[in-house]
Amino acid sequence: MEKIKDSELILNPDGSVYHLNLKPENIANDIIFVGDQDRVESITKYFDSVEFSTQKREFKTQTGIYKGKRLTVISTGIGPDNIDIVLNELDALVNIDFTTKTVKPELTSLNIVRVGTSGSLQAAILVDSLLMSAFAIGTDNMLRSYDLQNASNQSIEKAFVNHTNWDLNKGLPYVVAADNDLVKKFKADTVFEGITVTAGGFYGAQGRVLRLKLNDELLNNKIDSFEFDGLKATNLEMETAAIYGLSKLLGHKALSLNAIVANRKNGTFSTNPNQIIDHLIQFTLNTIIR
Repeated sequence: MEKIKDSELILNPDGSVYHLNLKPENIANDIIFVGDQDRVESITKYFDSVEFSTQKREFKTQTGIYKGKRLTVISTGIGPDNIDIVLNELDALVNIDFTTKTVKPELTSLNIVRVGTSGSLQAAILVDSLLMSAFAIGTDNMLRSYDLQNASNQSIEKAFVNHTNWDLNKGLPYVVAADNDLVKKFKADTVFEGITVTAGGFYGAQGRVLRLKLNDELLNNKIDSFEFDGLKATNLEMETAAIYGLSKLLGHKALSLNAIVANRKNGTFSTNPNQIIDHLIQFTLNTIIR
């Protein structure tokens, strides 16, 4: 087995992986992603016990027990570039031998559930709703650094490019599905399903205008009206497509759950966003242990 170069897999002096500051024994196989480091303890406050806690930069991790099940909660920070760091280093923790720096003969698959906030693109998906991302469209190009093989859904990619008249100077969007087993597990009558669009930025990439002119001033309207096989483009955020893409390529299972705190179509924002976020947290915890 070929050894991975020290420059490719960087370890800290204590043997932990470079950015996350974690060792293999520090994480569970079931992992919850949050963006905001302050939201980690909003989840682990419900744990029976917390056995491990660390933080380096925006990456905060806590591992503990919830109703008999070992879980890890990690803050990823904002954007697809951070997801590239988090997922590659998590995969290294379970699938690379840090002593020999070689890939293990038997690979481990992680279960990853993102708990995030998002803004709805559809008038009917009101604030204080819960949304599950059945597919994610990445407009950020991060995943194009890798050989996508059979990870992407080219039918939806082509339909999205044609519908939006996408400017290919910005790169070709990619589309990846959520893990089917996790979709079935978290499916509920009170949870909307749709297509999440992942942007590489918060302002221009999501159609916000402050002082700079947009490349396509009508793009958000085109995204709002996109539909494929009965599923509409439902929300816009900055991580889901990267999570789905890297998880699929690396052999992990991933699902993104969203608390809808804003409705960009109606121009509304939740009067109590913490309440719907806490509802999503408890829904996630009580579903993941089933």
